[in-house]
Amino acid sequence: MSVTEPQGFRAAGVAAGLKSTGARDVAVVVNDGPLHHAAAVFTSNRVAAAPVHWSRQVVADGRVDAVVLNSGGANACTGPQGFQNTHKTAEVTAETLGISATDVFVCSTGLIGEQLPMDKLLAGVGEAVQHLSDGGGPAAAAAIMTTDSVPKTASYPSSPDEPSEGYSIGGMAKGAGMLAPGLATMLVVLTTDALVDSETLDTALRAATRVTFDRTDSDGCMSTNDTVVVLASGASGVKADPAQFAEALTGVCSELAHQLIEDAEGASHTIAIRTINAATETDAETVGRAVARSNLFKAAIFGKDPNWGRVLAAVGTTDAAFEPDRLDVAMNGVQICRDGGIGEPRELVDLAPRLVTVEINLNAGSESATIWTNDLTHDYVHENSAYSS
Repeated sequence: MSVTEPQGFRAAGVAAGLKSTGARDVAVVVNDGPLHHAAAVFTSNRVAAAPVHWSRQVVADGRVDAVVLNSGGANACTGPQGFQNTHKTAEVTAETLGISATDVFVCSTGLIGEQLPMDKLLAGVGEAVQHLSDGGGPAAAAAIMTTDSVPKTASYPSSPDEPSEGYSIGGMAKGAGMLAPGLATMLVVLTTDALVDSETLDTALRAATRVTFDRTDSDGCMSTNDTVVVLASGASGVKADPAQFAEALTGVCSELAHQLIEDAEGASHTIAIRTINAATETDAETVGRAVARSNLFKAAIFGKDPNWGRVLAAVGTTDAAFEPDRLDVAMNGVQICRDGGIGEPRELVDLAPRLVTVEINLNAGSESATIWTNDLTHDYVHENSAYSS
């Protein structure tokens, strides 16, 4: 279960010394073809990192031959030198692999506002290329971790027993904080050996991210480096049905998104906020996101306090269509708010389990959406108070 699960891909992850811990910090993923189709989505943050600017240009023609990624430095807010460093990374990778630099996609993650140690990074690229193999996916997934506690990988089919269409999809992701749309502080590489063109990849990827990564909202903070890229090698020889492929890709993205929120920095609860019976899907998403970004609500869940008043207060800040005296709220199956007022006794709610489900019924239509978030803990504050020191 990794980016090298599909045929036609090799990967590696090595320790180049970018991280003071000595952990792996440079990864390379190569598409050996025969096809080299690709699509990508990026952060909507206007302060975008140098690798984002570079990779937008690379993928514009729908072709990517290789992806080089580093942790240990975001290369964001680094000016012209930062962009030159990204360009140099692509050039060295391309020269080592015998491909064009304009087909090398670059991703970085880590601390904003510092130049990368290029001597270490470029040496790491060379070492990673030497270690490329069709079993290198797990090492690559480990190399892109920052505050993540575990590597994150997923695949379709998810097991040998699961039916498939004759092709496979693999993926790896990193991200544990600054998780908020668009796309969270994540780097995601997806691979497939299906016969699928870049236009179909783009359509499927945007549909998948809209209901998975874009609905993962840990702390309301948007990163400068968010990137999700999908590569297709066509090595299976199986032509993918666009609708079925989109469904399978969404499944892989959903699994990775859940792993991201489950590993959110310092979290003790994973929270699914499901808004139902909304007038529009946008209303449902807006309401769920408002609750997910309420520090009062998130702190209450950390303290195992089913404070539904904080839910209603957040709902009331939105422009969604609803009548305040028709709102219902349930936590872990107990309807503690009914018709905008007191429901079942709140002491009936058990918030001891890791997973907390909050259901908000707007009673205004038939649309729904789920936003995934986590609680606000002492550990989150501690980790983010000393990130750059």
